[in-house]
Amino acid sequence: MNRLHRYEQHKLSMPHGQRIDPPVMPVTGEAPQNRLDRGLSLTGTAGQEYVEHRCIPIHIAHEAGVRFDPDWNGRPAVIAPMFDQTHMLCSVHGRYLSQAGNEDKMFTIGPGGGIFSVLEGYHAEPVILVEGVFDALSLAVCGYSALATVGRLAPWLPEVCKDRQVVLAFDANRPGEAAVEFYKKMFTHAKIQRLTPPGHTKDWNSALMKRGAAMVAHWLEYHLHVSPVNTFSHD
Repeated sequence: MNRLHRYEQHKLSMPHGQRIDPPVMPVTGEAPQNRLDRGLSLTGTAGQEYVEHRCIPIHIAHEAGVRFDPDWNGRPAVIAPMFDQTHMLCSVHGRYLSQAGNEDKMFTIGPGGGIFSVLEGYHAEPVILVEGVFDALSLAVCGYSALATVGRLAPWLPEVCKDRQVVLAFDANRPGEAAVEFYKKMFTHAKIQRLTPPGHTKDWNSALMKRGAAMVAHWLEYHLHVSPVNTFSHD
């Protein structure tokens, strides 16, 4: 295992909220805004085929600002903007269309402090936090606003979520539970609810692909509005 691969493995093992990304694109030195501006509309690209394969209608991805980059640090990827609370671009997150062997699935550039938002984002009630870009897009397919952290820290979130209901809808696995514990400590002035995807699915995109939008929407409606469970509160 070479040093670069060991470094990449180290990044993946870092606790939630502690990942540090290169501030600019390696080799070219382009800033996040420049790379986002260079991105292509998904329509007619391999990016369109990729998002539709994951059951995301192209118009939903487009409205969320998702674009296609045929050379995202050397490989084609769909890219998504991550903004702060003032809608200033902080980072651009890329999800590669494919990977082989030890290749990364994702690559992000920017100083951090942002989050990927769909529909009303943190203005919605409740505020729903998920792990990945495609989890947030999957909830948008079902009519729900969401914020995707992609494992990064947005330090302004506790303030905008103060005295509000926050749903921690992270993946149903050990990293997901670690993220829940992280945010339970972070949101000391919010009413917190834990919600996992339906059935035996790991994440919301898997649930959408396996169960369908109607079933996932019903699951969200029931557990968020009809019979909320797994709620934590702080004194």
